[in-house]
Amino acid sequence: MVGPRVAGLLLWVACALWLIGCAQPPQVPAGEEDAWNGRIALQVEGQASQSFSAIFELRGNAQAGGLALISPLGSRIAQLEWKDGHAQLTSAQESRTSDSLDALLQDVTGTRIPVAALFAWLKGVQTTVPGWRADLSALEQGRLVAHRDDPAPQATLRIALTR
Repeated sequence: MVGPRVAGLLLWVACALWLIGCAQPPQVPAGEEDAWNGRIALQVEGQASQSFSAIFELRGNAQAGGLALISPLGSRIAQLEWKDGHAQLTSAQESRTSDSLDALLQDVTGTRIPVAALFAWLKGVQTTVPGWRADLSALEQGRLVAHRDDPAPQATLRIALTR
């Protein structure tokens, strides 16, 4: 027999999963900047497995844009801005700059993330990146999963879009 606290928790989890399942990719009106919101998770395998997840707000493209990472409680973890070959990461602990968005992201996350391909994948364009394979089959339901097999360590990037 399940107690009332456990039953309430199970009901809450079921409702949350149902809401997550209803997530749709955002629709951006013509002429406006591309923008996506949702949850992002990155898991890097290896001797010291690393994982990271946050709520995110992404706008722009691979050449110019911004990424905000937000904790589940709503506080801003980090803000990343890039444009004209310059990238800046600002968090409560530090501020970093680089002439390469890819290098800055690799420094922060511990793995290389194919930024240009990520924007294409979010638009539903299957783009080939050496070592990466993206599964866009659930993009209409707001889901994107990309795996990196080479170079080691393996990494998995998961995105669940909202709105």
